[in-house]
Amino acid sequence: MMSLYSLLSAVELGLIYALMVLGLFLSYRILNIPDLTVDGSFTLGAAVAVVLTLDGHPVLGILAAAVAGALAGLVTAFLQTKMKIQPILAGIITMTGLYSINLMVMDNKANLPITAQQSLYTAFGSLVGSGAQGLVLSGIVAVAVMMIVVAFLNTPLGLSVRATGDNEEMVRSSSINANVTKAVGLAAANSCVALSGAMIAHYNCYAEVRMGIGMVVIGLASLIIGEIVVELFVKRASVLSGAIAAIVGSVIYRLIIAQALELNFSASSLKLITAVIVALAMSYPAIKESLSIAKIRKAGKR
Repeated sequence: MMSLYSLLSAVELGLIYALMVLGLFLSYRILNIPDLTVDGSFTLGAAVAVVLTLDGHPVLGILAAAVAGALAGLVTAFLQTKMKIQPILAGIITMTGLYSINLMVMDNKANLPITAQQSLYTAFGSLVGSGAQGLVLSGIVAVAVMMIVVAFLNTPLGLSVRATGDNEEMVRSSSINANVTKAVGLAAANSCVALSGAMIAHYNCYAEVRMGIGMVVIGLASLIIGEIVVELFVKRASVLSGAIAAIVGSVIYRLIIAQALELNFSASSLKLITAVIVALAMSYPAIKESLSIAKIRKAGKR
């Protein structure tokens, strides 16, 4: 049985990582682009937030992290739209370049810590109590970003971004600049990812140059898990249900990982567990279809 501390910690982390999953929701589901920039922009957000926090500007650091992530997304969009590089390769190129940029931001240090007193969570704890600051602050930020994402996707520009992901040729024939909508979508997606990295840096009180490795896989696992769960309650998919799925899936994924650790699985096994979760989650439609066919055949033999 999971302890209360492990449960609350998992929910807190799930809410923070939900920002990253929302970013993948924008790129992977809305734009239909497999964006691998995520691994680099996550660390970029953490690095920018920590550096500015050390300079005495923690709130500015969070905002700057979101802007830095958007710029990373614009670079990937430029490589895709102007340089005609395949989306996956464009993301890999940006991610690779960001490794060096992140080191430069962190003054060539692989690990850059901040004190607990400098963390936004500590400052927020003085308002709501030291025991609840993680859950409350993470929840507020996650819900606020989700509402902003949903509101944006229902604006004329947001609808154009959604249309680009659904049918790019139709968008181009409608005199909408698909290159611009792709750039906006990828910028917004990586802004969410970098914001997640910044919040994790404040939560853990450090930024580490390799902390973004594997974020794409974790994000996709969380997103697919959330979609499966939300599908049980919502029959008709929408932007709102997709955004909710991102948050729900992120929390559930962290609960699964926390339970695995409670069962004494080694930390080195977490990547394998993540791979299995992703494989099962992505196989869910095929498994569901196979079960339906088997059920029909069984009924026909009666």
